[in-house]
Amino acid sequence: MISVAEALERVTNSLRPVASEVIPVQMGLGRVLAVDIESNLTYPPSDISAMDGYAVIASDTSDVPTTLHQVGIAQAGSGFAGTVKSGETVRIFTGAPMPHGSDAVVIQENTQRDGEMITISSGVAKDTFVRPQGMDIKEGQTLHKAGHRLSARDLGLIASANHANITVHKKPKIAYLATGDELVMPGESIGPDQIISSNSISIDASIRAFGGEPMSLGIARDNADSLRAALSRLQGADMLVTIGGASVGDYDLVQSVLGEKGLRLDFYKVAMRPGKPLIFGDFGGVPMLGLPGNPVSTSVTSLLFLKPAIDALSGMPRGEIAMTTATLGTDLPENDRRQDYIRATLSRNESGHLIAMPYGRQDSAMMSLLAGSDCLIVRPPHVPFSRQGSEVDVIQLRVATDTF
Repeated sequence: MISVAEALERVTNSLRPVASEVIPVQMGLGRVLAVDIESNLTYPPSDISAMDGYAVIASDTSDVPTTLHQVGIAQAGSGFAGTVKSGETVRIFTGAPMPHGSDAVVIQENTQRDGEMITISSGVAKDTFVRPQGMDIKEGQTLHKAGHRLSARDLGLIASANHANITVHKKPKIAYLATGDELVMPGESIGPDQIISSNSISIDASIRAFGGEPMSLGIARDNADSLRAALSRLQGADMLVTIGGASVGDYDLVQSVLGEKGLRLDFYKVAMRPGKPLIFGDFGGVPMLGLPGNPVSTSVTSLLFLKPAIDALSGMPRGEIAMTTATLGTDLPENDRRQDYIRATLSRNESGHLIAMPYGRQDSAMMSLLAGSDCLIVRPPHVPFSRQGSEVDVIQLRVATDTF
């Protein structure tokens, strides 16, 4: 067995980004930039008002109250064409360009109007309530570098910089294949010895959440011909993910059938719990990741290995799953040589600190506990007995993608 860290390094180091494409900016949520993106304009394009009020020459308000003559109006999209001279003011609205000659804005609450005569009751310094030209972005400024996954906030910025289209990596096409005579899809007739292929649904959803495009190859039965037929539909995939059939049982055919068709195995078995029977290799030029079949093992290994793999195929810099720390809510025994990922809930104590409370039973077939979990407690190999109140590393499961 190899360590989780070594397995992850072997997976991500072997992958290269897929090709790029140009898409409308409004379709860019969750996509990864293939090139640096620069601003096409300067914003604000000129000095603009930050408030509704009156544009003035600041020195005219040094001795208040003072009365100024209104000579015009400036609003967003329609500025004042003239020049403000001493003793004059222009009615101005938020977002309007500052009139030539003016250098500050008096908010309307500090004024009193009498026809065209405006009395200023509170003086202002130069640049008060003025947003200077280029305060936000400047033409040619790099907004984001290649390899950045785009959030809703990013798209707003890019659009404001006058980009109608963006160049992003294509979504990696991830083919997935469940294996087993016992599996049927939700809604199908269930035989006396069969179960629902929930892994097919969770993996499909995970691929989408991680930024990939899922390609279902269906369910292969526990015979070589069925598996070969499913693999014949692999064309166009950037990665193959198999679910189940990866251990050493008599009916675990994934390694043997893929092997006869040219699978070059990189590693098999990782020192982790759940998820030890994990395969990685190259299948005719297509990276192959073989996940264990127990539902919890499938979900945990997809988070730890499939997500970083899709990141790498999408052109993102290599990174590990983000962890934070929490206080352990109960004692945990000494760990063995396998790295543990323990399902747990999160709460906060009176001081606001996160408390991680592991479930008492961690059977890898119990998907209900994973669905109810807030985090995975990560325990390295050979970690000693851990007392309640000690600090542990956790992966927060609800922090999957940054879409805002």
